[in-house]
Amino acid sequence: MSGARARPWLKIVSVLIGLFLTVPTLIVVPMSFSASDTFTFPPRQWSMKWYESLFTAPQWTDAILNSLEVGLITATLATVLGTAAAIGLARLGERVRGLVTGFLLSPIIIPNILIALVIFSAFLRAGLTGSLLGIALAHTALALPYVVIAVTARLQGMDPALQTAASSLGARPFSVFRKVTLPLALPGVLSGAVLAFVISFDEVVIALFLQSPTAVTLPVLMFNSVTVQIDPTISAASSLTVLVVSVPILLAQVIGARRGNKERQR
Repeated sequence: MSGARARPWLKIVSVLIGLFLTVPTLIVVPMSFSASDTFTFPPRQWSMKWYESLFTAPQWTDAILNSLEVGLITATLATVLGTAAAIGLARLGERVRGLVTGFLLSPIIIPNILIALVIFSAFLRAGLTGSLLGIALAHTALALPYVVIAVTARLQGMDPALQTAASSLGARPFSVFRKVTLPLALPGVLSGAVLAFVISFDEVVIALFLQSPTAVTLPVLMFNSVTVQIDPTISAASSLTVLVVSVPILLAQVIGARRGNKERQR
């Protein structure tokens, strides 16, 4: 089959996959505006009471703030560590680089439930269970591989002669990093930070193991609300989660596309 004939099929498959991923969202969002005390679709009457409950009930507001705090801490730690790891990998030999890369990317392959069990056992001895810091550190381990991938992809497209030229002109290693390497790798760094925040904000398995009455994230509260009681506020929380997860990714893609167009025009 030629490429021209394959393209329509690829478009059809892409549309079907997009519908498969977005249709649940198209159902959850209208349900969040329902006036019914149970989950109903389509809504018979419209109301904002579930959003009012989401932003006024202490348990929900605390969970939202906890998720934002954990997400920001995770994004900061994962971005710093992941960027440093990616730069270090670029300077290693091919054999060693493959081994180290496999180790850094292992959290993507290992099931989250196994990671959660190991982290819970280790953090229990260290006294980090039941704290937002402990959850953030655990989420950092999950988000680190995505930052490494994003920054490494950007570094591979960078001309190493630029760093060599800066060093030959007398610039110190930190100056080369600050004035040459970091500006060129910045799109990958920002993409990694966005991915780290999104992964942390949406993670539930590890947060379930490390939770406490004062350290409950939004996904954990949603999970507990589904299993313990039926609270339609979950639909509003789900819509908020979709918004918080989708908007940063879309903004990163738009900014990256515009930056790429400017570079092409130059």
